[in-house]
Amino acid sequence: MAQFIKTGSEKVFRDPVLNSIRVQDQVILDLISTSEFQRLRRVKQLGVASAVFHGAEHSRFSHSLGVYEIARRFANHLERFYPSKEEGDGLWDVNERLVLLCAALLHDVGHGPYSHTFEHIFNTDHEAYTQSIILSPDTEIHQVLVKVADDFPEKVASVIAKTYPNPQVVQLISSQIDADRMDYLLRDAYYSGATYGQFDLSRIIHVMRPYSGGIAFDDKGTYAIEDYVVSRYQMYVQVYFHPVSRSFEVVLQHLLERAKFVYDESKRDTRVSADFISPTLQPLFAGNLTLQQYLMLDDAVMLADISTWRHANDPILADLATRFIDRKPLKSIVITEETRRLLPTIKQLIDSAGFDTRYYTAENDSFDLPYDAYNPKVKKPRTQIELMQLDGSLTELSTQSALVEALTGRAFGDARFFFPREMLVQHAVEDIMAPIYLDFQRYVHNETLVEPQ
Repeated sequence: MAQFIKTGSEKVFRDPVLNSIRVQDQVILDLISTSEFQRLRRVKQLGVASAVFHGAEHSRFSHSLGVYEIARRFANHLERFYPSKEEGDGLWDVNERLVLLCAALLHDVGHGPYSHTFEHIFNTDHEAYTQSIILSPDTEIHQVLVKVADDFPEKVASVIAKTYPNPQVVQLISSQIDADRMDYLLRDAYYSGATYGQFDLSRIIHVMRPYSGGIAFDDKGTYAIEDYVVSRYQMYVQVYFHPVSRSFEVVLQHLLERAKFVYDESKRDTRVSADFISPTLQPLFAGNLTLQQYLMLDDAVMLADISTWRHANDPILADLATRFIDRKPLKSIVITEETRRLLPTIKQLIDSAGFDTRYYTAENDSFDLPYDAYNPKVKKPRTQIELMQLDGSLTELSTQSALVEALTGRAFGDARFFFPREMLVQHAVEDIMAPIYLDFQRYVHNETLVEPQ
């Protein structure tokens, strides 16, 4: 059973997005106080996006608290209006409350610094690390959870893994309309200064209905859910897929690739020193990271190393680090059928100008679906949004909403080619390199395709 802080009392965290985050369970308060959860204060929610949206400095700590709070409101609504009366009735089992809240709070605890770029380079998986942190007897989080019950850590981890037997709990944390997405849309919109991510959270909670297969929504709430789907679409187009933010992701990716290359060279050639990698990052680059060593990594640790790499002996590493630290993004053009045909020539010109195209160019695709109907044949089928009619029957959202139907299954985003901003600089006529730059600019002459800084 859950431990309560004190009868009739609660701990309240003030929050600019959700106003108040309320904690009544001692278990939740203890989890927040663990070193593993406090580490999330030092991991930015939006990674490099703060280079574009200067207010987007919020952390995965605040996001995780927000997901917990939204899940708590879900649980309160379901417990008040739809408590299960007998086994198998498809209503909300009030005994699931604590596992839901713990999974909501801990769902991102395994994220590393600059999460998705970091995972790509070092082949890590934040969801796998989240489960390891929950299940490892050596973590403070595990020691808090096991006090609830011997098998409680396994239950929480299985929610993260989407194998927990109660589909209602899983869908409230991970689906196309869940506590995670609701918080990051509202929170990222607030801190980025965008207005696109706003939707009626209280209305969506009000129309939430449990059934034996998961969570549905009263069809009277269709407009509120439409607003949520459109908000998600707009946030991806305007914030998450912003070309300049993607440019910094490309710079960071190539920077870490170059650092890894130089580090690997140091193992083969004694003339190359590996001292540019700090002791904290050495296990990461060596590929033999323990869980405790992983938990020592955060944005500050990574940024400290990158800052020193500006003075590295390797000129490419030093230059990429300088570009990242001093906000000098790459430029980009949209890849169309015409520009794709020209890319080999464009790359040759960039190479002739002295830039190694492995580290100074990239083709970056960013696409997503604002909403998709369930398709069991795809690799990762999405749990569709169900509307509940008065007679209890269920219909899939896009069959009831012309707006959502127009967005269903349609990927949005673009493919872009990134290149050094120097290629657009007008060099003096007497510069021996001028013809290369002029030729390049002739190929990308349509300046409307070149993303401004």
